[in-house]
Amino acid sequence: MKILIKNARIVNENQIVESDLLIENDLIHTIGKDIVADADRVIDAEGKYLLPGVIDDQVHFREPGLTHKGDIESESRAAVAGGVTSFIEQPNTVPNAVTQDLLEDKYQIAAQKSFANYSFMMGGTNDNLEEVLKTNPRNVAGIKLFLGSSTGNMLVDNPETLENIFSNTKMLIAVHCEDEATIRKNTEMYRAQYGDDIPMEFHHLIRSEAACYISSSKAVELAEKTGARLHVFHVSTAKETSLFRNDIPLSEKKITAEVCVHHLTFTNKDYESKGTLIKWNPAVKTRADRQGLWDALLDDRIDVIATDHAPHTMEEKENVYTKAPSGGPLVQHSLPVMLENFRSGKISIEKIVEKMCHNPAILFRIEKRGFIREGYKADLVLVDDQSEWTVAKDNMLYKCGWSPLEGMKLHSEVTHTFVNGNLAYENGEVKPEKFGERLLFVV
Repeated sequence: MKILIKNARIVNENQIVESDLLIENDLIHTIGKDIVADADRVIDAEGKYLLPGVIDDQVHFREPGLTHKGDIESESRAAVAGGVTSFIEQPNTVPNAVTQDLLEDKYQIAAQKSFANYSFMMGGTNDNLEEVLKTNPRNVAGIKLFLGSSTGNMLVDNPETLENIFSNTKMLIAVHCEDEATIRKNTEMYRAQYGDDIPMEFHHLIRSEAACYISSSKAVELAEKTGARLHVFHVSTAKETSLFRNDIPLSEKKITAEVCVHHLTFTNKDYESKGTLIKWNPAVKTRADRQGLWDALLDDRIDVIATDHAPHTMEEKENVYTKAPSGGPLVQHSLPVMLENFRSGKISIEKIVEKMCHNPAILFRIEKRGFIREGYKADLVLVDDQSEWTVAKDNMLYKCGWSPLEGMKLHSEVTHTFVNGNLAYENGEVKPEKFGERLLFVV
């Protein structure tokens, strides 16, 4: 199968070049001007940007065990509609992916259901070091540790266990950093005053700057002591950004950081209108924190933009504060939202591609993805940046049926998504002809 994309504005490796691109089967075959080929299909991309497929390094697709919220089929469908061609999913499903057999079960499900390429992280607990050390770095993205409790029951709070994991694995260790003792103390203080119906405006004070910094600074200190590869998920405070470096290339960094779209978009002032729809762990914090995250993203202390896509039903979200789960769906809208920031001049489109496509591939050492290069997998996204539309229930593909972005007007739209050369999404329609592939990693 050959597909020829003509007249595209290719955004890749800090350049924008007008060019053609020929896909042959699952690979990028040729990049150049005026390509002539006996193609099965020709797509005129005049005026559109052609980007590498987005790699979302942190999602929760809820399968197995929580499929009333979302599942691999529904959420990967939403992903490709948003230009996300590869995802790394987290282990806090039911049962938790904390043994090799349970981890492999998730891969088997994805092989038959995922429209995007996929990897699943192995979960660490206080007592499964032996299982963790069996993980194959060639076909598993890394080890996930919850240093603060969130959805699921995977809190790792034994210092000896943590040091053993950090000392004994060469794999990337990704961490959720919030200090549990601080959160419990803050929760009980507000519960004493309000009972279970704590106003949402206090969420960022319960899951506070101190809770985040205490935990993330300890994780960084332990990584420096042991030499572990550490990736800090969803940094949410300006203070934490001081923990990360920008004076060496990403390929040489052993300690890296991610920021999520919601922490770049919302502030605590939005709790009044959005309520529990923007209840995340870690919490959306202040305007100053949001600005600090943007500053660190742009000066390369923060390496990756992701979503922490974590759907819940509206019924669950409508509970009182202490019973309403944290998390929300974002994977369909992360790229269009970031392109709004390009439109407003806050970030260049080249930098968006670096943080959402190139850097996840570099950081996780993903094989032959994340760049537009001849011989690489044809994971590609065509974007029309002159297409105005509004996020609404009738155009979102999340199984949960809602979005915290509902009503937001956007001006960039994904028109085509290619996954391994297969046209997985075109002009509003997901094409179910082929499923994605298991990601492989350079060891």
